[in-house]
Amino acid sequence: MTQSTASDAAQSGGLPRQRRTFSIGELAKIFEVTPRTIRFYEQEGLLAPERRGQTRIYCEKDRVRLKLTLRGKRLGFSLAEIREVVMMYDAMPDGNARQLQRLLEILADKRANLERQLEDIRLMHKELDDVESRAREVLSGLGVDPPRH
Repeated sequence: MTQSTASDAAQSGGLPRQRRTFSIGELAKIFEVTPRTIRFYEQEGLLAPERRGQTRIYCEKDRVRLKLTLRGKRLGFSLAEIREVVMMYDAMPDGNARQLQRLLEILADKRANLERQLEDIRLMHKELDDVESRAREVLSGLGVDPPRH
């Protein structure tokens, strides 16, 4: 689906420029999510489609925002963090630099959390090894062959 507007024509100096638009079904298919997921992100203020009656018309900006939102979610960002970065970019003249600075802060937090989780996993793994070793010793002392792992 494509669309052109009078403002496109004025900006390009004559001929209307075609802009790619998407239905909710097209975006759902492209990103392999449900329309319900897309409506949820719209409700959360991350997407702002045009309305034609009951039909939602998504523009390229919405497609990019959805892509960033889904990527952010995969990376463990909260919706608030995703919204903050996206809105900062939209709202400020130097949003790109500020967006990237904030993104780096968020990434540093995520990295620190992952490092803590990795250390917790290492410690838990060591504790499990110790418990397993003691249990095998006790079983051997009782004359029972411990199961192999």
